[in-house]
Amino acid sequence: MLARLYQRLLALASGPRATLWLAATAFAEASFFPLPPDALLVPMALARPQRAWHFAAICTCASVAGGALGYLIGHALYEAIAQPLLHAYGYEEAFGRFRATFAEYGVWVILLKGLTPIPYKIVTIAAGAAGFDFTLFMAASLLTRGARFYLVAALLRFFGDPVRVFIERRLTLLTTIAAISIVLGFLLLRLI
Repeated sequence: MLARLYQRLLALASGPRATLWLAATAFAEASFFPLPPDALLVPMALARPQRAWHFAAICTCASVAGGALGYLIGHALYEAIAQPLLHAYGYEEAFGRFRATFAEYGVWVILLKGLTPIPYKIVTIAAGAAGFDFTLFMAASLLTRGARFYLVAALLRFFGDPVRVFIERRLTLLTTIAAISIVLGFLLLRLI
């Protein structure tokens, strides 16, 4: 099923409404959709490298907006479904510890996961369920999602098709390196 969906996204990338589909995919991926917008971003940026920055901006804005929906889903589901279940099973104290941990380290989770191709919807929904500070969540989302999409766009803009093959094979490695760099930068700032 995912292979067919991926092929469909590739077909949409060459259509007249490609940018609309790019925005819709980036929005949906951050809250409920299984495939990342890279399936559209990569072929679109390769076909029109002069528009790569524009496509990265679309992905960033739509993904952050979709992240807000994911946050809302997590918050609403917590109130409607999770809270009564936690009470029924006596897990309220355990969830309280999870909330405290997420409140303390959640920004790191958002920064690390926002850069990787690991489904961002997991982070957005968990942030809402944990009641993570929404403003901080949105700022971290904007930073990491923008860095991720602009990195892909820059590589495609300057290196073209050979980098597409490299990115498809090593996207996790590239985003992990970027995530580690950001963490090291924050640690360095704390030490100074």
